[in-house]
Amino acid sequence: MRFLSTLLAGSLLLSGAFAAKKTSAQRFDDFFAKSKTSSPLKLSDATYKSLTSTPRDYSVAILLTALEARFGCHLCQEFQPEWELLGKSWTRGDKKGESRLLFGNLDFTDGREIFISHGLQTAPVLFFFPPTQGPHAAISPDPIRYDFSGGPASAEQIHAWLSRQLPNRPHPAVKRPINWMRWATSLSLVAGSITVAATAWPYVLPIVQNRNLWAAVSLISILLFTSGHMFNHIRKVPYVAGNGRGGVSYFAGNFQSQYGLETQVVAALYGILSFCVISLAAKVPRLSDARSQQVAVIAWASVIFVLYSFLLSIFKIKNGSYPFQLPPFF
Repeated sequence: MRFLSTLLAGSLLLSGAFAAKKTSAQRFDDFFAKSKTSSPLKLSDATYKSLTSTPRDYSVAILLTALEARFGCHLCQEFQPEWELLGKSWTRGDKKGESRLLFGNLDFTDGREIFISHGLQTAPVLFFFPPTQGPHAAISPDPIRYDFSGGPASAEQIHAWLSRQLPNRPHPAVKRPINWMRWATSLSLVAGSITVAATAWPYVLPIVQNRNLWAAVSLISILLFTSGHMFNHIRKVPYVAGNGRGGVSYFAGNFQSQYGLETQVVAALYGILSFCVISLAAKVPRLSDARSQQVAVIAWASVIFVLYSFLLSIFKIKNGSYPFQLPPFF
């Protein structure tokens, strides 16, 4: 019985010594075989040390993360699906392991010792370990760290970063799965839109072809743009401003600035003046009674005169040297 115990202990020591003497190629073959069924590889403290031990003739990309809700790492949870997509896409595209790259994933709950040894206070952290021997050996064995300061990265961004670290080697593309729900939703929306358009078209067509509607839309657009509406949006001008004497200024005193209310007043003046001119040109000639025509002409002309006088007074506020003016606004 004692002999059997001694024999078993010796066997374990021999197997441990044999495992410890595994070459870099053997380690890569073992981990690569596991990655075919699960990539990125789920690591622990021990497997992390084994995977990144030197010498190595392969590269390793390892994400150190903290996915449990108690850690509150939202960036970790957002990036994890992209990392898994990249690992699976790369492994499927590199079935023979020609790129000599392995993907790993170490969560804080499984690798506290590794986090402490690297002095990490935040997550996620992405390390790239270059090979230390072979034709692609790096000068320094130290890992290269990806910068997450810009927020969560996409699988394509990490793919581009890894490709720069792996020159003259295969770079399998990222292949996203087809989002069938998105396709179905888009097709349903397109079909529904076509059905609604076909049903409503007989009712919409007369509205679209209405000349008065297009004339009104064109006139409103012209009034908005000629009165300075776009200037207000670009410069973010105030609606009104103080005049320095405890009062309120509704009109800016130069051509380089204006107020929001000023734009609305000018647009309203232009609109009423336009309506007056249209009425004189189109409505008044249709009146059958001569006396009604005369009254209408005098009324519309008076409105135009008064409003134009007010418009000139506003223009004089904008340009004090303007020499012209009309009663009753001097």
